[in-house]
Amino acid sequence: MADVKKVVLAYSGGLDTSVILKWLQETYGCEIVTFTADIGQREEVEPARAKAESLGVQEIYVEDLREEFAGEYVFPMFHANTVYEGEYLLGTSIARPLIAKRLVEIAAETGADAIAHGATGKGNDQVRFELGAYALNPDIQIIAPWREWELTSRDKLLQYAERHGIPVEMKRGTKSPYSMDANLLHISYEGDLLEDPWVEPEEAMWRWTVAPEQAPAEPRYIVLTFARGNVIALDGDPLSPAQVVEKLNEIGGAHGIGRSDIVENRYVGMKSRGCYETPGGSILLKAHRAMESITLDREVAHLKDDLMPRYASLIYNGYWWSPERLAMQTLIDDTQSRVNGDVRLKLYRGNIDVVGRRSETHSLFDAEVATFEEDAGAYNQADADGFIKLNALRMRIAARKQQKPD
Repeated sequence: MADVKKVVLAYSGGLDTSVILKWLQETYGCEIVTFTADIGQREEVEPARAKAESLGVQEIYVEDLREEFAGEYVFPMFHANTVYEGEYLLGTSIARPLIAKRLVEIAAETGADAIAHGATGKGNDQVRFELGAYALNPDIQIIAPWREWELTSRDKLLQYAERHGIPVEMKRGTKSPYSMDANLLHISYEGDLLEDPWVEPEEAMWRWTVAPEQAPAEPRYIVLTFARGNVIALDGDPLSPAQVVEKLNEIGGAHGIGRSDIVENRYVGMKSRGCYETPGGSILLKAHRAMESITLDREVAHLKDDLMPRYASLIYNGYWWSPERLAMQTLIDDTQSRVNGDVRLKLYRGNIDVVGRRSETHSLFDAEVATFEEDAGAYNQADADGFIKLNALRMRIAARKQQKPD
């Protein structure tokens, strides 16, 4: 890649990407374009602009992508009730295709030869960024410094930064013990104490949620309004997709909702222990399933459940832009045309209870049929006799065969 003259770098302004910026200039002698995305990480992104300028960058992109992230990535993912390996709500995974898309777009806009990212060679993010980029531009060149350089520890990064006059906010010996990633949907924690899966996370680690035992003694009731599978209002107040997630994060966090401690299977082959806070996403998932419970046909709902693990793996492994994920999304989104109505939830000390659901236009729940009281002929219970015998026929035949002597 000796012919690389301009690179678009996914840039946070932190130690790793600031060192990468200088390393790219030094190693490739190329011009750098930085791209910093605000996807709801609850940190100021504008300081990254000033830092990039101080390192000699001329073309700097700082963009607010919160609404695009929530509306075009998080909400479609929740249409499928997506959970990876039964527990992980894919907060980091779902952000990567959006960042990859903008890297490729900015490369085209600026005439850059390549893109670069700060993901390590051990993790999933390198796969997600690069699969996404190649799907959108098959000829894009990608630089992954962690797979090339010899700066293999934080101490080496600090030494490099010191040699090149790169400002570092956290000095040697005062590091945060955890590797963290945050966006609108979640915050994750890895490393340090968490590398022993037997050790309980320390309470001081959690940032978004109170401990359930410290949550308010009184429950909080909320009503979420759905239209085509998306929450459009909270307690009757209309909200944009990003506002929905932000507000549910705030409410859920205050009631101790959304903590998880997981050992997951990374795509690159290793097991990894991580802790996550996803208060808003946990509420969305529970509410969406409740809304579907009265509006979706049984077999449609079961088909979605069959597809979900495969769909979740595609997102986790970086195949958001793959033809199979896009095809599945078309089917999943089509099912959401009936998912309209209201869900009432009770939030209490880490728990989310569904206590009401209604849909004036699309409910398939018929009280006259389901009632234990007189149903005025809406359901003939005698019909169940033939239904059961027909469904038992294959088992009855097998049982008779087994009873006959050889």
